[in-house]
Amino acid sequence: MDHSRADGHRTDSPSRGGSAGVPADQATVRRSNLALVLRHVSAYGPCSRSAVAVATGLNKTTVTSLVSELQARGLVKETGPQHAGSVGRPSVALVLDGSRVGALGVEVNVDYIAAIATDLAGRVLIDRRIGFDAMGGGPERSLDELARMVERTVADLDRLGVTPAGITVAVPGLVDTTTGTVVVAPNLGWHGVTVAERLTHADIRGDIPIAVDNDANLAALAEYTSGVAAGTPDLVYLTGEVGVGGGIISGGRLLGGADGFAGELGHVVVDPSGEPCRCGRVGCWETKVGLAALVRMATPDRAYGTGRQLVRDPEERLAEIELRRANGDPRVDAAVAEVGRWLGVGAAMLVNLFNPRVIVLGGYFARLADRLIPAAEQELARLGMSGAVERCRFAASDLGFGAASRGAAGVVVERALSDPTTIAIRCPQPSG
Repeated sequence: MDHSRADGHRTDSPSRGGSAGVPADQATVRRSNLALVLRHVSAYGPCSRSAVAVATGLNKTTVTSLVSELQARGLVKETGPQHAGSVGRPSVALVLDGSRVGALGVEVNVDYIAAIATDLAGRVLIDRRIGFDAMGGGPERSLDELARMVERTVADLDRLGVTPAGITVAVPGLVDTTTGTVVVAPNLGWHGVTVAERLTHADIRGDIPIAVDNDANLAALAEYTSGVAAGTPDLVYLTGEVGVGGGIISGGRLLGGADGFAGELGHVVVDPSGEPCRCGRVGCWETKVGLAALVRMATPDRAYGTGRQLVRDPEERLAEIELRRANGDPRVDAAVAEVGRWLGVGAAMLVNLFNPRVIVLGGYFARLADRLIPAAEQELARLGMSGAVERCRFAASDLGFGAASRGAAGVVVERALSDPTTIAIRCPQPSG
């Protein structure tokens, strides 16, 4: 049985919950078996202990012991008798619990900071976003604000009786995931920013694992697991932000590249005589299709980075553009059509390179999909390889601007499922 997930993460660290004196190989086997049982209950629950034993190949005594430990960690619970239609005593059904185990995903982007907290079953507990000028604020102010967002959300989880199993931070840039360092984030103006190290000084419990990853990669994982193209083994997710990034799922796995930097699609040069890009090049794809490009064409009096009336939240930007569109402003329709055309140009490259079945449009792309997709499809049909184009479609994400933070929380969940011993054994709770 293959229990791999699109993020490809595996946890091979020593068990925190193993018994003292247990040989390392036995602890490793038990950790693996705990994950095997937990994943089965997560995927197929409600199910009986006998059904788990049959599906996993473990004997019933072992399954009973493993289930008891998972219950003690608050990861599995009983839901009552399960009637299978046969004569005899009904078995007790098991389901994934995790209601007291949290996963926190946070995102810092050009004009906002967001947080989504879920429990282990993926139920959203907290969802918040604040407008913040990370592009103009610099790394120090941005990290201070990010730390405050994390502190506030962890405190709220504590009041709900939920313990975070981990925190993952999404950033629009190249990230060294081994150290939690942002190597470069052109649209934020960051170079060598140690995000994970900074958050270790936040006012939160000191043993909460902190990871950092690229926003588009995390959003792609969210789409793969719970979005409009969930389960599609070959898809590309495009962020519709000021910057444009891509997360590529190939054969059911995230394509990271040799250094984990794959997916910087926004900085592929498509027009050498075009506009300067914040990365230092000229004519990058995001200068044609990023939200700043749309604003520049549709509402030149409200361009990013100018004037005292700067609107920092992308939802407010879109509301203004949609209002002008509804009022018949011809510049808006022309701008959206131009963005759609260039979206199709880039999509043709993606189809020719990666042969996806779906290109998922996130962020503002999704909000304007009714106008963007027809223009993009026309250009894709003109430039893409015919066989691949015919088997590929555009889809508008329904995760909004929270896709990256949702994906970040999902990575925490995935790691907990991969190694349940990272979740502390809990004190017995009173029955009833």
